[in-house]
Amino acid sequence: MAKARRIEGWAIVSEDGMLAGANHVMPASLKFEADQRFFEDGLDGLDGVDVVVHGRHSHEGQPNSDRRKRLVVTRRTASLAPDPAHPNSLLWNPAGVAFDEALAALDLDAPAVGVVGAPGVFGLFLGLYDAFHLTRAPGVWLPGGVPVFPDVPARTPEEILSESGLAASDPEILDAERGLAVVHWTPPALLAR
Repeated sequence: MAKARRIEGWAIVSEDGMLAGANHVMPASLKFEADQRFFEDGLDGLDGVDVVVHGRHSHEGQPNSDRRKRLVVTRRTASLAPDPAHPNSLLWNPAGVAFDEALAALDLDAPAVGVVGAPGVFGLFLGLYDAFHLTRAPGVWLPGGVPVFPDVPARTPEEILSESGLAASDPEILDAERGLAVVHWTPPALLAR
């Protein structure tokens, strides 16, 4: 049985906690070059990830995306199935097979996991994250959009992350001119280091 070595999430959201508009498409107003670099470095850098987990309508769209192993969360399969669109991917229904079993099916031993999208997918890992990197797009509002977590906007993403046992770092400035910063949410013991 494979166990994840590390589970990290990445999301950029609007002021109202949305990661896409009402049309389920990430608008240009949420796309910042500095955030894209940060995201790509997280996936492919020195401590990068071995597998990406996302929903059917999400993807990371990075240069190495097609080579990366992935689990695509969907209810369109009973448990696990090959992804006809991507040879390195498996379609995964969490109701049909446990996460550890899905990782084992990818033939990965103690992988670093990157969670990159869809409210239900981000929510699935609450309580399991070793880190969640939350970037806010200053001045961007997407009323009626797709929230980062299922309980947004009734609760803020920060409240949800805090209630799941994570603590916020000081903001890391990604683009001072645009006022863009990321907050790293980790277990409190990691912040003390």
